[in-house]
Amino acid sequence: MTMRGIRGAITVDENSKEKIGLAARQLVTKILSLNELHTENIGAIIFSTTEDLTAAFPSTALRERPAFRLVPLFDTREPAVENSLPLCIRVLILADVDKEQNKIHHVYLGGAKNLRPDLESV
Repeated sequence: MTMRGIRGAITVDENSKEKIGLAARQLVTKILSLNELHTENIGAIIFSTTEDLTAAFPSTALRERPAFRLVPLFDTREPAVENSLPLCIRVLILADVDKEQNKIHHVYLGGAKNLRPDLESV
């Protein structure tokens, strides 16, 4: 197996704990499913949020799930950049996979669909 970075992003329609948690779970679940990953193969998950998301940490929603108990989770804030996409959660999953780099499925959902058109999106 080789360590790969898997990217993704999703937007929420409001700054609330519920919406942030739901979006974080949805994004990670989709990435794990499309890449046929199990939590024991994950080295770490790093979330970043735009500065307008202050109601909750995305990682909190995953920590509530027993399968993620031993997965290192980390949250950070993105720099405030003019004209950047608002209300956005980004994720980087570092995982051991049996896939070549060009076979990794990166996932961009909601308003984040057009952030990385150069990467395969769902």
